Amino acid sequence: MIVTIDTHSGFCFGVAHAIEVAERELSKDEKLFCLGDIVHNTMEVDRLKDFGMTIISHEEFKNLKDCKILIRAHGEPPETYRIAIENNIGLIDASCPVVLNLQKDILTAYKEMEEKKGQVVIYGKEGHAEVKGLKGQTNGKAIIIGGENDLAKIDFSRPIRLFSQTTMSIDGFRKVVKIINERVNNTAGDGDNGFLWNDSICRQVSNRSGQLQEFVKKFEVIIFVSGKKSSNGMFLYEVCKNVNQRTYLVSVKEELQKDWFNGIHTVGICGATSTPKWLMEEVQEEVKKING
Repeated sequence: MIVTIDTHSGFCFGVAHAIEVAERELSKDEKLFCLGDIVHNTMEVDRLKDFGMTIISHEEFKNLKDCKILIRAHGEPPETYRIAIENNIGLIDASCPVVLNLQKDILTAYKEMEEKKGQVVIYGKEGHAEVKGLKGQTNGKAIIIGGENDLAKIDFSRPIRLFSQTTMSIDGFRKVVKIINERVNNTAGDGDNGFLWNDSICRQVSNRSGQLQEFVKKFEVIIFVSGKKSSNGMFLYEVCKNVNQRTYLVSVKEELQKDWFNGIHTVGICGATSTPKWLMEEVQEEVKKING
């Protein structure tokens, strides 16, 4: 049996950078707090916990003082930085540069929309860590939409600035842009309709969809490795499943089932932007053992 790992799968730049920063800090100090899971992968989080990392919630964060805390790649709202100053907390900011730039753009748009009595709209998942940081740039006033069903939240008679969570689907974003533009035109008529949109989707993440579609065609069975809490992982798993029906989702090697590989000669292994390469390698070795 030939078992191949997709070379494009694994940590995106933002996650890889955050992990690198965490490892560097842990090598200097035995204790490091991280505000939320550093990555949506339990195995990688547990690995870093073994080195001394402690995951804390935002409620726990408010009660800490005189310590050192890592901000993960997802970024944080302004409130987090304010609390850190008040509590003499040293922040190690590992926010993804793409996310930080998006936060700045949204802050600028928010100030403009306040003057024009307009709206900042973010295409993303309500409650997602990155979206919380983005919404925080607008004092919590941004409208979050996850798709067409949420468009009733928008007042199409007022100016609109649309942004996207960096890990959302490009096709989904384009569909939302098209519908909003049509509805604004129907409301405002000809001329400047007051609608501007920013394609803020990270291409390193979004391009994985097309790459995976080509990868999964080459194998009889696909093992997709991802944490169940990873929204990117669940999306990419469905991308693989739609192309190759014999795609199976596992979080750890122990979830592999022998009957998946009966009579199989080629297996492809791939994962999300939150899936560590070492975990895919573990799964690869386990598949080889199952085959004997």
